[in-house]
Amino acid sequence: MELPGIAFYLVAFLTMGGIYAILCLALNMQWGFGGLFNAGIAGFYAVGAYTGAILTSARSTAHLGGFDLPIVVGLICAGLASGIVGWAIARICVRLKADYLAMASIGIAEIIRLAIINEEWLTNGSLGISRIPRPLEAFYSGRAAEVVFVVFVWLVVLVTFLVARRLQQSPWGRVMRAIRDNEEAAASIGKDVQRFRTETFVVGSIFMGVAGALSAHYFKFFSPDATEPLLITFLAWVMLIAGGSGNNIGAIAGALAIWAIWSLTEVVTQQLPPDWATRSSYIRMLLIGLLLQFVLQRFRSGLFPEKSPKLRIGREN
Repeated sequence: MELPGIAFYLVAFLTMGGIYAILCLALNMQWGFGGLFNAGIAGFYAVGAYTGAILTSARSTAHLGGFDLPIVVGLICAGLASGIVGWAIARICVRLKADYLAMASIGIAEIIRLAIINEEWLTNGSLGISRIPRPLEAFYSGRAAEVVFVVFVWLVVLVTFLVARRLQQSPWGRVMRAIRDNEEAAASIGKDVQRFRTETFVVGSIFMGVAGALSAHYFKFFSPDATEPLLITFLAWVMLIAGGSGNNIGAIAGALAIWAIWSLTEVVTQQLPPDWATRSSYIRMLLIGLLLQFVLQRFRSGLFPEKSPKLRIGREN
């Protein structure tokens, strides 16, 4: 590959890596801070993607849309829509424990996927939504537009990281860790456990929706195929576990590391004989699983283990 080709491969890699970093930071808010096992990430991702696509796309007779709103407005609305869905789900399911919450969230994500496919007036069904704009598309095109978009994505990553770090270091974050580690003890000192769990579920859902909207803008097309649990839920969990649950830097590092390996395994599987071509996706899952086993054996808490923020005690006057 020539140098320009390598450079723009890295741009594409960093774009998707940034979107996954937002997804991992959002999951870290739910699981790393609050211990909420959300296995329906793809559902919130889809809600955000379709909300952003409908609000910012051009007019079409195939689906609801044509509002042609600014992309920033679309991202904000995507986060709000996903947060509202997250709040509704949390009101019903947040009291469930670990594996029960996982099963409930998987079921809800599947309901969302089926609604997307069947409500053609809203989403154009399995044909998806096209002509989704990118930021500053009127001023930049071609490879320049790719560079502009990767900068835009990483600005959103920075905002997400700063919000996550602020929440983690705040009294709210300390309460969430207390609830995660010992729910009964936190309740015994007067903390409203269900309210705090609902809040962290909603905040994480908001940023999952933003990640979905960014993905729709990146590909300029979005369909139900883009919400496959393998590509969204499975990879996000692997990234967070490998990077370090409870650590925001670990969430970003895990996203980049696993996405790099996922991309490299695609190159490797393309070199396999034609008879193995149909099995390439399963081989990639096997390789990712082996890598995860290696990481967990060498780094049981991930590449960047969780570190509790230092408690600052002010001087008495």
